[in-house]
Amino acid sequence: MKFSSASLLLVALAVAACDSKTATTGEAATSKATVEAIATGPAAAETSGTQATADDEANATPAPAPGTIPAVKSGDAVGILARPQVPILCYHQIRDWTARDSKNAKDYITPIATFKGHIKMLADSGYHTVSPDQLYAYMTTGAKLPSKPIMLTFDDTDLDQFTIARPELDKYGYKAMYFVMTVSLGRPHYMTKAMVKQLSDEGNIIGSHTWDHHNVKKYQGKDWETQIDKPTKTLEGITGKKITYFAYPFGLWNPQAFPELKKRGFVAAFSLAEKRDQNDPLFTIRRIIASGYWSPKTLRNNIVQSF
Repeated sequence: MKFSSASLLLVALAVAACDSKTATTGEAATSKATVEAIATGPAAAETSGTQATADDEANATPAPAPGTIPAVKSGDAVGILARPQVPILCYHQIRDWTARDSKNAKDYITPIATFKGHIKMLADSGYHTVSPDQLYAYMTTGAKLPSKPIMLTFDDTDLDQFTIARPELDKYGYKAMYFVMTVSLGRPHYMTKAMVKQLSDEGNIIGSHTWDHHNVKKYQGKDWETQIDKPTKTLEGITGKKITYFAYPFGLWNPQAFPELKKRGFVAAFSLAEKRDQNDPLFTIRRIIASGYWSPKTLRNNIVQSF
């Protein structure tokens, strides 16, 4: 059987989205107060649910733009590493499993009911979503965040992130960060440019996730232009906003990538569960994959254990 080049590309993209290790506990830096607040569960939260979440986020102090924060603050690795990490979740596909999905793939495919359960648990537990600008200000200056902060991120541009995840987050007043792989835009089962713009216009943040999910550790020569420069320009054209945050495909990074990203205007980059670089933690911000196997309770426990 012969396949078209477009079909082969889509197969490669699907494999790429799932071809990394399941998140591990990695570097734990949870404060005692955070652990106690999460471990008590929804019933013990002082405020919970949609209204409490929306009110707390609406009253939060707007984060300063990263460019207004002195460079000495962003270079203070010791100070940044000393602050408790903010939990950051990473989702890929939000859809029900099929018979064709492998055991490993199901870590990256969150069934719809499971995803809804995750988000309801976060809201009922009193979590408040924060933007990457808020996170950056907290990491560099210790700026105050809403109570029980968490960041929600979505990788790879899947259509269900717009059709399923977006309306579910809206129920709770939640916003998210979407790391877009631009080769997929407009293809079947992926978001369109108009959808990405709508997400941005609605207050979500769009970040770069390369052109076609190519491993950053293997970049040579014009790879930086193909994988970073052109996709960033595309996303800035779509959103009308500067793109300053990046997520490594597969969560894989090396220190050689940091200066390349910095000179292209990125202020921070997100990995997965590995330990942070001790000299440049802003370019190895940790996330965990919210596994499709996890119940809301299991997700809550993994947040505690991982951050």
